[in-house]
Amino acid sequence: MDSFFLSYNYEPILQLIIALVLGSLIGIERSIAGKTAGMRTFALVSLGATLFVIIARILTSNYLGPNDADAILRVVASIVSGIGFIGAGLIIFGNQEVRGLTTAAGLWVSAAIGVAVGMGFYIISTVAVLLTLFTLRVLYSFEEKAKEFTHVKDNQIK
Repeated sequence: MDSFFLSYNYEPILQLIIALVLGSLIGIERSIAGKTAGMRTFALVSLGATLFVIIARILTSNYLGPNDADAILRVVASIVSGIGFIGAGLIIFGNQEVRGLTTAAGLWVSAAIGVAVGMGFYIISTVAVLLTLFTLRVLYSFEEKAKEFTHVKDNQIK
């Protein structure tokens, strides 16, 4: 029994933990912004994407062989399709306004981050989280300032 634990590859477990943490970081921002999809949702999307990639990598290496590596790409394509379905459920159109689009896009990015973690691209995953947080926080502020500027400019024209 001890030899099992000594010889076991712990990388997949670490990947799952990393995916959970990175997804949670984006989800925390969405929670702070008052969005319905928050920390748990983003963490689960990232975690799930990572788990699917880990399973595909294990199955490919143990059962299919290196010539069938495109099986991993099929799994990644399925993740993209599946998260698109979830994202579409978040988007609401009413009163001439679209809501939930940014959160849906965030979930899409969170899934991509999970895939990157599952493939072992830790630095890329971390940079993607930082850029996502920059987009959600900093670019949001710029967008609001631009709207204020445009509104003032419109009022001056009238």
